[in-house]
Amino acid sequence: MSGGGSSPLHRKVMIGLAAGALLGAAANRLGAGIDGGKEKVAFVADAIAYPIGQVFLRLLFLVVVPLVFASLAVGVANLGDLKRIGRMGGRTIVFVLVTCSCSALIGIGLMRTFTPGDGFDPETKAHLMRDFAGDMAKIQAKSEAQHAGTTLELVNNVLNMLLPRNVIGAIVNMEMLPLIVLALLFGIALTMLDEGRRAAMVAWLETIGDAMVKIVGIAMKLAPYAVACLIFAVVSKFGLDLLQKLAFYVAIVFCGYLIQLGVLYPALLKFLCRRSPIEFYRGAIPAIVTAFSTSSSSATLPTTLRVAQQDLGMRKSVADFVLPLGATMNMNGTALFEGALVLFIAQVFGVELAFQQQVLVVVLCVFAAIGAAGVPGGSLPLIMIVMAQVGVPPDGIAIVLGVDRLLDMGRTVVNVLGDLIGAAWVDHAEGPLAREAP
Repeated sequence: MSGGGSSPLHRKVMIGLAAGALLGAAANRLGAGIDGGKEKVAFVADAIAYPIGQVFLRLLFLVVVPLVFASLAVGVANLGDLKRIGRMGGRTIVFVLVTCSCSALIGIGLMRTFTPGDGFDPETKAHLMRDFAGDMAKIQAKSEAQHAGTTLELVNNVLNMLLPRNVIGAIVNMEMLPLIVLALLFGIALTMLDEGRRAAMVAWLETIGDAMVKIVGIAMKLAPYAVACLIFAVVSKFGLDLLQKLAFYVAIVFCGYLIQLGVLYPALLKFLCRRSPIEFYRGAIPAIVTAFSTSSSSATLPTTLRVAQQDLGMRKSVADFVLPLGATMNMNGTALFEGALVLFIAQVFGVELAFQQQVLVVVLCVFAAIGAAGVPGGSLPLIMIVMAQVGVPPDGIAIVLGVDRLLDMGRTVVNVLGDLIGAAWVDHAEGPLAREAP
């Protein structure tokens, strides 16, 4: 992570985050004070900062598909025993369902307790709805495409989510579940081949995975500068005024994240994984910083895999199997955010949700979080479906779009740490007799 007397990479990235935020806020303030200033700031953000940040993000996205496929297929092939695969998969799914349910309950509970949407300024609501109408329309179009009006449409949606006719098209759209299914089937098929052919293919896939990790290393050299540019591009456009208007809501959501990070996760680490939370968090710092800066569980996955094996000492076979599944399914932060958002918008529009509707919100948020794409803003279309199911106006999502990137950064950290803790539990549960060199 460091060398030549330089500071660790994560420290440089944090400096980049702070510098980008400060410069963005200053540029937004200066731009508002001079004629044509906003246009000039927008040009700098769009023509200079945005491309630099996107080079970093797209390098990470570039390796996600081959890395996930290679890692998961190798992990399954190395496990060998189909019973062990089923056992680890079952534990992963149980962990996902339980932790996502707890997360959704935390988000809904906080919103019910503090009710930040009650008495929301109507003028501010109308202003935000107008400013983000274009973004909301794009999200709504995606939401409508995923909505199922009949049982047959629902069945087809589930089949398309897992076994699409065109798996390449699904992967191009960063729909990771079909890739996961393909990699699992490929790995299982490898266990059925003779040892020589299986070993040859595993070696080939491991070489691909190692090469992708090298590309990640190249991308991470750009991270401090790219992160500064990404944050600058967001803050320079929206400034701090928008954050002030939604400060109570944002603060409550981040309190929820802190409850997960400071209470739920340490308890899971201590009692399920038999690990020290402080040492675990210290080892996970590179993954935390990458998650916060990219707002993408998928883009963070290469770093997460490396951290799990090198810094947290997990078995390669467990990390390669559990973490790609977690990056697609285990969205604890997203479940909390979705539950909180539905309740917040309901309060803003004066929609009273009965107890059974709130229970339905929890269930829907869990499954929407599992189905959300691991990319920035990937959960928003599914949230609109949840809102519609309980009578909350879906277009109300426009109110929070301006601060979603900030909230997305926080929930991605929660998601990625949840993935690592889930992998740590599976690794511990597999027992010392099955342990291999990490």
